[in-house]
Amino acid sequence: MQVFVGTCGFPKARRVIFNTLDAAELQETFYNLPDPERMSALRREAPDFHFTAKVFQGITHPPGSPTFKRTRGFRPTERHGLLKPTRENMELWEQFTAAVAPLRPEVLVIQTPPSLKPEPYIYDFFTAVAGKWKLAWEPRGETYNDPKLIGKVAELGVIIAVDPLRKDPPPGEIYYFRLHGLGRGEVNYRYKYTASDLARLASLVRGLEGEFAYVMFNNVYMYQDAAEFKTLLSQLAPLSHDVDG
Repeated sequence: MQVFVGTCGFPKARRVIFNTLDAAELQETFYNLPDPERMSALRREAPDFHFTAKVFQGITHPPGSPTFKRTRGFRPTERHGLLKPTRENMELWEQFTAAVAPLRPEVLVIQTPPSLKPEPYIYDFFTAVAGKWKLAWEPRGETYNDPKLIGKVAELGVIIAVDPLRKDPPPGEIYYFRLHGLGRGEVNYRYKYTASDLARLASLVRGLEGEFAYVMFNNVYMYQDAAEFKTLLSQLAPLSHDVDG
């Protein structure tokens, strides 16, 4: 099992992230459609780095989401967002994936808002887009509490992204973890992970069977927590299934 430790965004200068961590999940691709030239430049800047990218909110979020205040050059309609398998969303998906392709992201992260209900059409959306890209879906709120829908989407090869300190990850060959802090609610961005938290996380990750695990911190202290967690992993003796033979 290879473990890639990183952050959601760049809380430090890019060169610091590239030199000290394994991975970064681009957040700018959520707020605005990617600029292909910038995506290509980032890949040239870090040719061997593990990039992932968060899918544009025009596909995932409702038109009234306050996050659109940061969006330039795109005005959502009622036929956009919330993973609706509409022509408008499908065209936007093609536009997004073509624009982000020069980055060669290893995973496209689809984060849906708590307002999304577990509608049957969500499965139709994933059926339409699964296959070409490795996808990780982080459902929130009521949607996550529909195990039948989650299971059907996972059967398409979509990774179900969770915080393993809050929810048990579905088994698979690839895991994608997004850590938003502990405490009340689904997110607590101001939370600082303790040594005990990181030790528990290491135990959980090392107990997985699979090929890869992305451990992505997404809190105020994300860089410090990621760096400490990576150091902790490096200090632990390898498990028997980590070694060939």
